[in-house]
Amino acid sequence: MTLQDLLQAGADAAIAIAAPGRAPLDYRGLRALVADTTAQLNGAGIGRNDRVAIVLPNGPEMATCFLACASAVASAPLNPAYRVDEFEFYLVDLQAKALIVEQGSKSPAVEAAQKLGLRVIELQVAEGAPAGHFSLGELPAATCASGGPAQAEDVAMVLHTSGTTSRPKRVPLSGANLCASAGHIASTLQLVAGDRGLNIMPLFHIHGLLAGLLAPLSVGSQVFCTPGFNALRFFKWMDEAHPTWYTAVPTMHLAIASRGKHNAEVLSRHPLRFVRSSSSPMPPQLILQLETMFKAPLIESYGMTEAAHQMASNPLPPLERKPGSVGRAAGPEIAIRGEDGTLLGAGEVGEIVIRGPNVTAGYENNPKANDEAFVDGWFRTGDQGVKDAEGYLSITGRLKEIINRGGEKVSPREIDEILLDHVSVAQVVVFGAPHKRLGEEVAAMVVLHEGHECGERELQQFVAQRVAGYKVPKKILFVDELPKGATGKLQRIGLAQRIGLGFGSYVSGEF
Repeated sequence: MTLQDLLQAGADAAIAIAAPGRAPLDYRGLRALVADTTAQLNGAGIGRNDRVAIVLPNGPEMATCFLACASAVASAPLNPAYRVDEFEFYLVDLQAKALIVEQGSKSPAVEAAQKLGLRVIELQVAEGAPAGHFSLGELPAATCASGGPAQAEDVAMVLHTSGTTSRPKRVPLSGANLCASAGHIASTLQLVAGDRGLNIMPLFHIHGLLAGLLAPLSVGSQVFCTPGFNALRFFKWMDEAHPTWYTAVPTMHLAIASRGKHNAEVLSRHPLRFVRSSSSPMPPQLILQLETMFKAPLIESYGMTEAAHQMASNPLPPLERKPGSVGRAAGPEIAIRGEDGTLLGAGEVGEIVIRGPNVTAGYENNPKANDEAFVDGWFRTGDQGVKDAEGYLSITGRLKEIINRGGEKVSPREIDEILLDHVSVAQVVVFGAPHKRLGEEVAAMVVLHEGHECGERELQQFVAQRVAGYKVPKKILFVDELPKGATGKLQRIGLAQRIGLGFGSYVSGEF
């Protein structure tokens, strides 16, 4: 199946994309927009497998631009919060052929693209246009080597995933990968054309793009695209969208739950069929609170970029949901692999491995990473877990060093190298520390050069100039010597626990 095939599910007059205060876009209009955008890009010399970066604010145009690009070229949605240096890295690494931004954009992505001599395409929205409808204006004509709709095996999307080194890995996902994953999610959630999803997830993340957007569209249902998560506006959006479900990360659920008692009337007007959570662990207490508040089941799932999002999920009633578990295999096969390579049985702890039609064929231009990640036809997730006798999976730890800050992944090595650029910093180790709300927060331990003085705030501001705010260490400890293992290797994992560092329910000094 191709993405253009997937978009055939909706009836012509059925609503595909809606948004606050906007007229909706029906499936007939969405399909026409995809076809028109394909023709525009092809006419500008951009075709199948060419990389097109997208930097747009959350909302209906981000949704439809992604859909249109992924249906014709290799889309590369990027986080609008990145700084110039980050955009420059990603645009170079992607070998992007063009960058799409909103008309009049002041994003640092534009500066990075201009520095690289990269074509910048401004997305234009006519006054009064339906939600998600756009044009790309007049583009310079050029010959396209491979035009037309993207095929199932073509790369539809390229995302970067953080690694334990400073260089993120490039994950290509084919149209077939995306369609398979959308189908898995729709099947798990028993989505039908009459459902209405309220999307509050960012649309540069695999969670929002697959669970929030492609899965509901794959069954011809409606997606209400918000401008991004805002707990104060969530219940107002419920009144406008009349949703039957939404998906979010635990930090968003927590903010929604804290305002539920003040919005009982809204909740009674719009009963949900279910609520979904993914991207980081969901506290069982919060699950109970949300299920009581919405009078609906909360379905926790487990996903990652390399699997085009969903790998496992708790099922809908009447099947059992197990708090603390991420559920059963929900798309790809899941096994537990021992250190000797054997596949383990129920109750045995090992590495979680997967295989299936939604799993990437491999990282781009990274044979070392592929040799490490793929073994005997299985993809190694880097997570440690155990399955019970009924096939429910529990994650018992992370084998990787990546910091999972409320679903945002941070490579500690990337921040190490930035801090080491500071004139006063001699040694550094960045690590994850427990956080009651986010799961983990970014922290650092620093050794200064002899005779130098430097404060925490100065280093935080130094890092903030180079990377997105969520990557900035919220606690920096100054020490005379970094803790090392017996072999002299820095020990990130478990460091916060060894020194007794943790965070409360909120962190001050956000950047």
